[in-house]
Amino acid sequence: MKNHEVPQQNARAFMGHSKVLYALDEQGRYVPTPCNGWEAEEIVLDQAIAEFERHAAAAWRRARQGGGSALEYHMYRQRMDRVLLAQSTGFFKWRVRRHLRPGAFERLSDRCRRRYAEALGLAPEQLDALPDQP
Repeated sequence: MKNHEVPQQNARAFMGHSKVLYALDEQGRYVPTPCNGWEAEEIVLDQAIAEFERHAAAAWRRARQGGGSALEYHMYRQRMDRVLLAQSTGFFKWRVRRHLRPGAFERLSDRCRRRYAEALGLAPEQLDALPDQP
């Protein structure tokens, strides 16, 4: 893509900011070029966010009914999946999957809770809490 072809459609997801793409200049070299989004990217981003919100609502219902842990809800609210949460905490994926179950989550040590809370950007006390609505 050439420098002058980089889309500038002011995607609302960018909230007035821009990101850098690499495009060809007049001499055929790749140079950093600002981009503030385009329609296709915004559509895909909106779909991904909606999917995380759907997962969060389902996790909230499971946690309220005792079939899941609050950790799963918080994970989806922060737009993470098990793999990303495992990478962020340093836990193995199988441990994260196990901690998403209510019994295993309740038995977590304070040290593990702190690691999860830090990765999710929450205080450790907030990890157990569920909001009134998803």
